[in-house]
Amino acid sequence: MLKIKDRILLGTVAGLTGAIVKTVIDEVSHNNKLSQRSFRETAAGVWVKKNSEAKSLQGQVLGGLLDFGMSIAGGVGTVYLLTETGRDRLITKGLISGVGLGSMINFLISSLPQNKIKPTDATSNLSYMVSHAAYGLVTTVMAAKLGHPSLFDRQPVNDYLEPTELTTEQQIQKQ
Repeated sequence: MLKIKDRILLGTVAGLTGAIVKTVIDEVSHNNKLSQRSFRETAAGVWVKKNSEAKSLQGQVLGGLLDFGMSIAGGVGTVYLLTETGRDRLITKGLISGVGLGSMINFLISSLPQNKIKPTDATSNLSYMVSHAAYGLVTTVMAAKLGHPSLFDRQPVNDYLEPTELTTEQQIQKQ
């Protein structure tokens, strides 16, 4: 399988994959009346003032673009997190990054005074958090699986201690 060596491209692919899963969970939640409105409608509320505008096709596209853009940014951030901390404990790192990003986005969207289209009930916001947790899990696993091993090699912390493990390049040279 071809591995991605560029961190930005890897973050984009991983973030978009996570966003698809997040959107599916959000739609299921919205269709089952667990949330008042889809996350796309809430995101569209940043730019439009009327609920009908946020529900329109243009509003849905606008909200979707914001959502996917933030998902890409989160994917890039996740790749950098993994390159600094390693590919172990993916579930924990995925949940933390997904819920953390979701909390930050929900806070920013809800705190903007011009956003009149925001859910205020706990069930809707919990639904968003569940979908963002799934986003974080999928994004983190995809980044770890699709990323080239050289992205995750760490340099020694200082020049005094020898590394305890060989880097990928050193392993290849030994063969």
